[in-house]
Amino acid sequence: MADSRTAEIRALVKAGDRDGATGRLAALLADLFGLAASDIVLNDDRYSLNSLNGFFSAGGEPFFFKFHQEEGEEAMRGEYYRVDILAKAGLPIDRPVHVSAEPGEQILIYRRRSEPRFADVLRALDLAPDAALAARAVAAERALNGRLAAIAARTLHPIDAATAAAEPIHRLFHQRLVDLPAGTYPGGRLVSFYRGKTSYPDKTFAFPGVTLDWETLSALRFVVNGVDYATPLGAMFDEAATRLSPERLAGAGLVAHGDAHNANVWFHDDPGAPSLSLFDPAFAGEDVPALLAEVKATFHNVLAHPLWLYDPDVAATRFTARAERRGDRLVVETDWALPAHRQALLDAKAELYWRPLLRDLAARGLLPADWRRVVRLALFCCPTLVMNLRAGADRHNPVSSAIGLSVAVMCGSEPVAGEDVVTRFLAAIDPARG
Repeated sequence: MADSRTAEIRALVKAGDRDGATGRLAALLADLFGLAASDIVLNDDRYSLNSLNGFFSAGGEPFFFKFHQEEGEEAMRGEYYRVDILAKAGLPIDRPVHVSAEPGEQILIYRRRSEPRFADVLRALDLAPDAALAARAVAAERALNGRLAAIAARTLHPIDAATAAAEPIHRLFHQRLVDLPAGTYPGGRLVSFYRGKTSYPDKTFAFPGVTLDWETLSALRFVVNGVDYATPLGAMFDEAATRLSPERLAGAGLVAHGDAHNANVWFHDDPGAPSLSLFDPAFAGEDVPALLAEVKATFHNVLAHPLWLYDPDVAATRFTARAERRGDRLVVETDWALPAHRQALLDAKAELYWRPLLRDLAARGLLPADWRRVVRLALFCCPTLVMNLRAGADRHNPVSSAIGLSVAVMCGSEPVAGEDVVTRFLAAIDPARG
């Protein structure tokens, strides 16, 4: 199947042909919406790992555009952009003025705004702590999570396997592990990023202190800052391919914005009442499997920071990492850690969203016994399948690669002993907790 026009535009940007991309975008805007776009600016956005955004003018008005584009999107089932679902449910959602929801040509047009994205506010705090701003940011996050929890409680309902499988949110998880449309495992980004289908190509993982091939790395257990993790890297991908299969996520669904990370959130710094509103309603749905609904926001707003996922070059100047193979272990030492404001965001998400949701699921008999594995495996997929974490393959370097894969392992594997930020998070949301 031929590449979509959005795929062609992204490819031109990646190849450095910005004039070509601008021309194709202008033609797309004219064709889809009848807009005569001028003054087109394509943003160099660190958060646009699978999307493109920028600005243009038309009819004397300034606009902001964004589109998300996935491999194989042309053959996908369902729409990315279902803003009406979110607005009807009561989410604070910025409604676009133009929407195209056609597979391969899914694009949103907004009137241009002056508020900062929440991701940019928090990055500024990562680089230069500001207690007053951090307090307002956390207050806004807490207010949003309370609202999300109320909507989840109101919209939670049983779903069967077919309903669960039809939701587009699986494009962010299981469908990046397989080749579509057949669903063959291994495939997708797992193969293109890290390994081959039946043999191991010449893909190496360079860490500070050791370089390994995938066949070796995938069988090793990680020890990170003295914490020994039980499950090897390759086994976590295998388990995710099975347990996160869309049909196995039946049970409970709810209305959710599946792509609600902070690069898709506006920060309104109103005196006395800071707040957040969402945009880019990609992967929204009415029947989103409940345990997947806020996974991406939980990971990308907290554990992807500070810096290592989106700013790996900067991370390499601010943090250190060292790796050493010892038998069947990869031992990593790093000084990367969550700053206080990121931990406060995670605490808010745990207290105000995750714990009420899990209690509700348990009370209705809809919480699977292995809910921790589902949440862990989905968190694990977030960093490993959103960007190639191999040093030199994309944006990453040996330091950020070592940090990134260590964080992924913290998400996906139980420690043999001891605790870390993920074990504490899971303990805090456990509905059986007194």
